[in-house]
Amino acid sequence: MNFNERPNRRILSARRFGLLATTIAGLGAAALFVGPNLAAKTDIFAGVAHAQDVSQQAHQLSQRPVGFADIVEKVKPAVISVRVKMERPTETSPSTDDLPMPPGSPFERFFRRFGMPNDGGHQIITGQGSGFFISADGFAVTNNHVVQNAESVQVTTDDGASYSAKVIGTDPRTDLALIKVDGKDFPYVKLSDSAPRVGDWVLAVGNPFGLGGTVTAGIVSARGRDIGAGPYDDFIQIDAPVNKGNSGGPTFDVEGDVIGVNTAIFSPSGGSVGIAFAIPSDTVKNVIAQLRDKGSVTRGWIGVQIQPVTPEIADSLGLKKTGGALVSEPQPNSPAAKAGIESGDVITSVDNTPVRGARELARRIGSMTPGTTVKLGLVHQGEEKTVMLTLGTLPNERQAMNQGRETPDNDVPKLGLSLAPGKVAGDSKGVVVTAVDPNGVAADHGLQVGDLILDIGGKTVSSPADVRKELADARKAGKHTLLFRVKSSEGTRFVALPLGSA
Repeated sequence: MNFNERPNRRILSARRFGLLATTIAGLGAAALFVGPNLAAKTDIFAGVAHAQDVSQQAHQLSQRPVGFADIVEKVKPAVISVRVKMERPTETSPSTDDLPMPPGSPFERFFRRFGMPNDGGHQIITGQGSGFFISADGFAVTNNHVVQNAESVQVTTDDGASYSAKVIGTDPRTDLALIKVDGKDFPYVKLSDSAPRVGDWVLAVGNPFGLGGTVTAGIVSARGRDIGAGPYDDFIQIDAPVNKGNSGGPTFDVEGDVIGVNTAIFSPSGGSVGIAFAIPSDTVKNVIAQLRDKGSVTRGWIGVQIQPVTPEIADSLGLKKTGGALVSEPQPNSPAAKAGIESGDVITSVDNTPVRGARELARRIGSMTPGTTVKLGLVHQGEEKTVMLTLGTLPNERQAMNQGRETPDNDVPKLGLSLAPGKVAGDSKGVVVTAVDPNGVAADHGLQVGDLILDIGGKTVSSPADVRKELADARKAGKHTLLFRVKSSEGTRFVALPLGSA
């Protein structure tokens, strides 16, 4: 061997080694040669098999559809645009009753119902929204606030055909409505039998800003949302963009089933910021079935004003946990009053199923048929008991309660309240709130001028002196909070106020 040839051989060996190592690495085998040649060959064969498997998986993925086009093609023909006309006096401004948040709420301007009519100063006004067919013979679902008080309703299908529609029935409490188009063989979609999970993909289809047939995608952001729209709030929160005109339109899962009906958005500007709310399909099923059968919805009723059990209220009542619904006041001659349920009782179960909170109790009782006999579990004056009662029918309207506002008679500075005997405000009992320090404890817990304090710690009060005495006695007993039962224009409720130092 010539000495001068050795470098060339070394270079050639290095090239071969580099090429071989690169090949092995690309096949997924170890690029290190340790041990006999047979082991190295086995590693190479294993790498080839792995590479083939990866290639097959990639090929399979490439054959799968990308996006939601197949689902949209399936469901979009069933979605309709809804246009309404109604007559309203020119001087009438849009009603705050149409907003999901109560007037005066700090979030009132952020929550918006979309698809509502806009008068623009004209006597004949129009509005637009969305909806969807649920049967081949022309029954369709939309929002109550889209068709409420409509003189005429016209729907436009995905193929551009227009039809006159009749309002079969509406339910303001859930903001749902059922309309009917004469005809047959309409494409329709199915309401989902199961609740979506947080994180599931969803598609919203509707008529935003009058641009019919628009599809947007997102996920379920949350469930069980309460936005203050009513006692049956149980909204699905989604982040699929929806805007004015989407109201009443469906939200689909990836199977093409309707999981909710879009009804409201959270928006400081009026446009989509990625937070929208849909009525769950199980609620829609129950309501629409009744509207289709009899044109209205009846709900079970026990006749109590209820509120959540907060940690402060639980401490005041000596409860170990915050579950259940606190009865602030039973209504006269109601099923609850006849069964002996009193203010301060906590309803903890219905037919042996625990009640987690006030909204859950309202939904469960409301979903039952009037005349049904139920067993309620209670905590009454610190002791557990059960009562049987027969559900009544939920009244269509509530009686409003108004309280007068009088000049201060005395004050309770530690709570930031000025009080006067209830008789000064025209009520035969209680102590009326005549002024509230905006920086005081009472203001922080929602007490307002005109509220009537009925009792404190379960004891009736009729003068500011009674209030001061109950506060002093509670502090001496080492209590940290004290339970006030307060009557206002919105009803009767309990408020747990921290006592602080004397």
